[in-house]
Amino acid sequence: MRLRGFSFFFAVALLGVLLLAAPSAHAQGNRRIIQFTGIVASGDSLLGIPGATIYVPKAGRGTASNAYGYFSMAVLAGDSVVIRSLGYANQTIVIPADFQRQSYSVIIQLREDATMLGEVRVFPYTTERDFKKAFLALRLPTERGSAAAANLNEQLMRRIFNTQPMGAVANFRQTMDRQQYNHDARQGMAPNQYSNNPLLNPFSWLQLIQQVKKGEFKKKDTDD
Repeated sequence: MRLRGFSFFFAVALLGVLLLAAPSAHAQGNRRIIQFTGIVASGDSLLGIPGATIYVPKAGRGTASNAYGYFSMAVLAGDSVVIRSLGYANQTIVIPADFQRQSYSVIIQLREDATMLGEVRVFPYTTERDFKKAFLALRLPTERGSAAAANLNEQLMRRIFNTQPMGAVANFRQTMDRQQYNHDARQGMAPNQYSNNPLLNPFSWLQLIQQVKKGEFKKKDTDD
């Protein structure tokens, strides 16, 4: 009899709990689904922040902004949405519980929240004391036997100078210098005086003598 009485009391208590929880569960199930869209931008420049996270902590769902800071996700009326991005302070937006429209659009301006991190020193030893000890015991090579001294050897440098082919930069520079020289010669500004003054150029005199022999300077009958 006692067992039956306890079972009956337990069933009544469980039914009462279910009846009390039914209105709240029904209310949660009837919350309106809203399409939450917007742009996450920086507070100073209003430029879109890519990769910002937009999520509902209680529901465990969320999304991220695209390359232009735009996002779109489904939420429920009354949800608290957290927006966060590296280097900015977190911001929370609460969807009104009595919101009646199907979409909710906002422009979220995040404030910069830069944090200066402390200095971090990385050593190849367990402690700084071991590093100092190993550094002081380091033996450097002498100047005569070092690789730098061998690379500055006069004979080696001369052999490299004589055998090293001309690179693309040297070819380009030589071509530009040659074009500039030809241009200056035509304008009478070449560094060579024979190029500037034809009277001092023996080749110009030779050309003049040949023209005279050919009679190119004789007056023709057709000339007035």
